[in-house]
Amino acid sequence: MALIHQATLVPSKLDAIAAWLPTQEWSARRDITGLEAVATYRFDDPDGEVGIETHLLRSTSGTVFQVPLTYRSAPLAGADAYLVATLEHSVLGTRWLYDGVGDPVYVAVTTAAIVEAAGQAELVVQAADGSRSVRESTTQVRGSGGSALTSPHLQVRRVIDATPTELPHLLGTWPGQDEPIVLVELRN
Repeated sequence: MALIHQATLVPSKLDAIAAWLPTQEWSARRDITGLEAVATYRFDDPDGEVGIETHLLRSTSGTVFQVPLTYRSAPLAGADAYLVATLEHSVLGTRWLYDGVGDPVYVAVTTAAIVEAAGQAELVVQAADGSRSVRESTTQVRGSGGSALTSPHLQVRRVIDATPTELPHLLGTWPGQDEPIVLVELRN
């Protein structure tokens, strides 16, 4: 279960991603104008300490980018190169926002989802009054299953395309993308 607090974030997640995206080599020479949120999916941190959320964003040219993020209550040692932004969360306070590929919790949880043929976390929203409700996700992801590799390496498809794979992988669908498409591959 992914617990989502009704809160205000400064800067917003979309603003933080839009400021960070042009600094990434994989987005060079691609249209990143007019980014709009297309979909998100979450995984659970078994220890309940790290928020794990992946954003799919579309530019005005139709390119879909994938940005996995982790949210932490303190800086992640040795991960300065993966810091996307520092956010102020109206409920939880300061949050350090990292590119998920540089966060060992994201890597472990996503690898497990692929190997175990698991899906995304259930979304539970906690209101300011403390009440909770389940939010239905319009995005569906599922791992392909497979054996754990000796030295697994996640290959996140930063720019989404329809290239198939024979490797263990994570597939996703969202509004406007009805056919499952590869989002992440597990490599040796």
